[in-house]
Amino acid sequence: MIRRLIDRIVLLSGWRRSGLAFLMGALASFALPPYDFFAVAFIAFPVLVWLLDGAVDNAGGSPVRRLLPAAYVGWWFGFGYFVFGLWWIGNALLVDAANFAWAIPLAIFGLPAFLAFFYAVAAALARLIWSEGIGRIFALGFGFGVAEWLRSFIMTGFPWNAIGYAAMPVPVMMQSSVIVGLLAMNVLAVVVFAMPALYSARQNRIAGAAVVIALIIAHVGFGVIRLSTAEIKFDGPHIRIVQPSISQELKWDAEARRGILDKYLAMTAEKPEDGKLKAQIIIWPETAVPYILTKTPEALKAIADALADGQTLLTGAIRMEEPGGADEPLYYNTIYAIDSAGQITGAADKVHLVPFGEYVPLESILRKMGISEVVELPGGFSAASMRRSLEVVSGFSVLPLICYEAIFPGEMSYQGAAADAIVNVTNDAWYGDTPGPYQHFRQAQLRAVEQGLPMVRAANNGLSAVIDPYGRIIDALALDAVGVIDAQLPSRVRLPWGEAAHQIQFAVVLLLVLIVAVRYFLRSRRRVG
Repeated sequence: MIRRLIDRIVLLSGWRRSGLAFLMGALASFALPPYDFFAVAFIAFPVLVWLLDGAVDNAGGSPVRRLLPAAYVGWWFGFGYFVFGLWWIGNALLVDAANFAWAIPLAIFGLPAFLAFFYAVAAALARLIWSEGIGRIFALGFGFGVAEWLRSFIMTGFPWNAIGYAAMPVPVMMQSSVIVGLLAMNVLAVVVFAMPALYSARQNRIAGAAVVIALIIAHVGFGVIRLSTAEIKFDGPHIRIVQPSISQELKWDAEARRGILDKYLAMTAEKPEDGKLKAQIIIWPETAVPYILTKTPEALKAIADALADGQTLLTGAIRMEEPGGADEPLYYNTIYAIDSAGQITGAADKVHLVPFGEYVPLESILRKMGISEVVELPGGFSAASMRRSLEVVSGFSVLPLICYEAIFPGEMSYQGAAADAIVNVTNDAWYGDTPGPYQHFRQAQLRAVEQGLPMVRAANNGLSAVIDPYGRIIDALALDAVGVIDAQLPSRVRLPWGEAAHQIQFAVVLLLVLIVAVRYFLRSRRRVG
């Protein structure tokens, strides 16, 4: 019965093939947060393999034309994966529905349609070296490895919901990322998820089962050993995270500004729970301060009055820079460090801006078409030229990451050696109670593991948390909760190597799966010849 079903899948064509590919992509998205039902990937990827088995151009033609049926399958799979995985982005446009409701279809379907081309590339590359048996599984791993690598940097990159995250739903399954990194994990995850497709093959079943068992044992076993031998010292500064859950509609309401600031100040000044020490560092979320601080000395004074002697505030705010003359002011999404005297002691601007959220790509063309960024400022936000760490208290520095900067593993490694913790401030209130905040949190959680650094995550409406260097949650606040977290930070842990080595390991893993795929491809060609 199963064999007949597989044969029917292979022989599908037209809209039925495309429709099933779309459904399998949608199914695969449920392996991601908040569902974390990674078992569905063991269905979605084998079906994708069988669809690609039948994706051939019987009319012959040029090499490009012969790959088009596979590319179509990959595109529809990606379209389903990204529509169901990213539909929540449209929720951000409802905050200012009068101006942006028209763009909701573009957010829900347009962005996934663009991202799906990466998976079309994955399928086409795989089909280029396709063969029977286990070879095609490695070919698919190679294709997706290349596609996810391209997705990490093309057009500034958008590696959100990379396939590898589906293989790392809990801390014990996150530890492998310190060895191979996310890019290599994408390759290995696809190989493992797709291996049940060998049910339809007459050969390589035992070899395929051995590969899957070996990889799963290595993946989970390494995590068990690493966590069971982990020694964490809580010798860092005491911190407080403030999560006020300010609704997005109020954040830029001029009449609500003072009330918003007063709420932050009151929560900052609350006494810690019994048995907990007063925080040395207070962390507010992204754009928490509803004023231009350098233009509002009374706001700095109010902050100073709320801080105890020796306390430092890290807060998100908009920074304005005036070039002078006739030039328009520049605006930056910034983390400020403010001491108990109300003095700004440091600042770090956001480096990686959100396309269409904070700036408009191809600005000279798209602005003429009436397209603007969601956070509308004159000219949009400007990006910092480099990332910098902030020394918050004497001898203790943090690596500041603003919002979705935390989804880019390669952008923080060079600073990791100079920092004692990661501070990620964000405002996910744009997306409401949707999968978005949970997906964002998971990706930030992985950065703590990869860098071997504790992470302090301050989100306006959640998920705020203190995460140890092994990805374990020390304390957290739920989505839409109002409250504070008081905790002492653990120390960083030593890693075997850094992100530069992960790039090498990704290249090695990608080369190995390519060698296996090509070996079986050439063998199949000799049999045909």
